[in-house]
Amino acid sequence: MIADTPALEVLPRDLAPYRQGNVGIDYVHRFESGKPGPHVLVNALTHGNEFCGMTAATHLLDSGVRPNSGTLTISFANVAAYESFDASRPFDSRQLVHNLNRIWSAEWLDGPEHSPELERAREMRSVVAAADHILDIHSTSQAVQPFWVYPQFGRNGDAALAIGRPAVHLVMPQGLGSGTPLIQHGRHGQADHGGVALVAECGQHFLKATSQLAIEVALDFIAHFGLIDRPLAAAGSPQRRFGLLKTCMVTTPEFRFVRPLIGFETFAEGELIATDGDTEIRALCHDCTVLMPTRQAIVGREGVYLAQPIN
Repeated sequence: MIADTPALEVLPRDLAPYRQGNVGIDYVHRFESGKPGPHVLVNALTHGNEFCGMTAATHLLDSGVRPNSGTLTISFANVAAYESFDASRPFDSRQLVHNLNRIWSAEWLDGPEHSPELERAREMRSVVAAADHILDIHSTSQAVQPFWVYPQFGRNGDAALAIGRPAVHLVMPQGLGSGTPLIQHGRHGQADHGGVALVAECGQHFLKATSQLAIEVALDFIAHFGLIDRPLAAAGSPQRRFGLLKTCMVTTPEFRFVRPLIGFETFAEGELIATDGDTEIRALCHDCTVLMPTRQAIVGREGVYLAQPIN
């Protein structure tokens, strides 16, 4: 199931110059315009080996992007995992203990367990809660087309469609099904909240094109809420939307796909997609689409997401 090590077009850079933030939390930088407007958070490195977020965040800081109105916060989340990167095992620095993008519930944040990720989430809890709108920048293990991920609230879909890129959307009617992601922390996971919270999956982790897209998406997101002046991007590809049907977790070391998958393959209703020990994972609908099939099956982690095209 493990593919060959990919080309490493982007490598980590030293983030020590960005450690000293200005809100009392390491790697968190906030810029207030002094004028009315929303508070936008651009977050990077929720997963330590997803370098496009690092590239986008450092670009915003290095190029002096500052809000003309409202407030802009730029953060680097799981720097501890990022600093563990080993080029011979580039996927291992995703996390140290916990998946930082599954623990944003009160159950985890107020619970008794400890790990580098839990401590970091507890540190950043006030940062996430303070933002009106959130862009959480991610990437994928396989080189598939970029896509948005967001809860099925009209405010999220409207913003993603207006921004226009990526042109593919994964919509979560009932949440992720495997924990609480950062974009659903607190009020951001509530239907009556007015703020937008999106994940942008910008492409394969280590490709230059992925980092370049992350920069553009970050600037587009900030401009969408009026914090900076930026021309609208030219009309791109037609928008495609998928609704998440089920998150299939790996329950045994025998988890196997019926054929190699990278994502966006489709299966007929009832067709076998994978086996997990004695359990069969079959397509739930016509044109059942797989997203983010695991590169390496690890018990307790996601194996594959099953989705269906939606209008």
